[in-house]
Amino acid sequence: MKKRWISIVSLVCILSVWVCHTSVKAQENVTGPAQLYARSAVLMDADSGRILFGKEEDVKRPMASTTKIMTCILALEHMEENQVAEVSEHAARQPEVHLGVRTGEKYYIRDILYSLMLESHNDSAVMIAEGIAGSVEQFAAWMNEKAQKLGCRDTHFVTPNGLDGEDEGGIHSTTASDLARIMRYCIMDSPKRAEFLEITRAGNYSFSDLEGSRSFSCNNHNAFLSMMEGALSGKTGFTADAGYCYVGALERDGRTFIVALLACGWPNNKGYKWKDTRALMEYGLANYEYRNVWKDIETEELPVKGGVCETDIYAENTAVPVGISGSAAGTGEEKLLVLLRTDETVEVTKELEKGFTAPVKEGTYAGKVIYTLEGKMIASYDLVTLKGVGDRSFLWCFQEILERICC
Repeated sequence: MKKRWISIVSLVCILSVWVCHTSVKAQENVTGPAQLYARSAVLMDADSGRILFGKEEDVKRPMASTTKIMTCILALEHMEENQVAEVSEHAARQPEVHLGVRTGEKYYIRDILYSLMLESHNDSAVMIAEGIAGSVEQFAAWMNEKAQKLGCRDTHFVTPNGLDGEDEGGIHSTTASDLARIMRYCIMDSPKRAEFLEITRAGNYSFSDLEGSRSFSCNNHNAFLSMMEGALSGKTGFTADAGYCYVGALERDGRTFIVALLACGWPNNKGYKWKDTRALMEYGLANYEYRNVWKDIETEELPVKGGVCETDIYAENTAVPVGISGSAAGTGEEKLLVLLRTDETVEVTKELEKGFTAPVKEGTYAGKVIYTLEGKMIASYDLVTLKGVGDRSFLWCFQEILERICC
């Protein structure tokens, strides 16, 4: 009897573990990875900017050297060809990790960008800021202005290298969602995105100062580039306050994902960020596919008060057909591709004007078709009149009478 009870208890335990594991996996498939080390994390669709998964994604945290993606893209967009920067005392005093430049030396800013992004040198960031904007403070102001334009409402830059800092505007910090937005701009929207990718994807780079008296060699420390097929770009970061941070991008099968991680462990857990990055990227690849959500809209007719009716000249009012602007309605040629999880659906609604007063021109705005996902608009198309309608005026009536008399 005792052995029988032991067998039953063992079977119940095994079933409980199996059910729990199955539940966790099911939850992971639907809502995202079940466990992450990072305190803040985001998986973003780079094409639309939609956040596919978030964990404390809007909590402000220090972001360490992931800051440097903003420093790099601003430098690329503002610098002149073959622009040179001279090392100031302030730049030369920056703490490790540093390139080791000396006061008075001169370098091409483009060379220093490789030092910034491959080795994450702090003195290089200050050199770039001072060379581009004249001072670190002015460059930080440009960084904050750019962040605002990108829709980053919870980001504040104080330093160009990501070292912890504070000024009258607050502490140097961002959120995982804002950090992903900045990376999206760097790889998708910036006019200098090709140069940004070229720099951040380089395996190594060598350069010297303008006099040729000192030479340097930089190696890329972004392990993600060789970790997953389709890895595009990324930047690591660490400070005592920020912990390990990372932002990276991957493109595969026509889909582009961005992962942003803040406070992803402290020493000796340097590898947590790579585990979280892989988990989020694999979740995106496994669960999101592009689907064509376009729906052909049936032609509507809106009343036109005082309009000429082509089928009944005695009618005081008529109607005008409306459809999507520029659409070959009903041909099935239209496409609206949206990156969706298998359980997600897009809702389509119409907003129509109540009617018109004649005359009405062809192409007059008549409403819109709205596509929404989880209550947020993802696309909209204007509805317009598909033909014009004349005014049933005294002159029109007089001309009709004349034509009938003449005929």
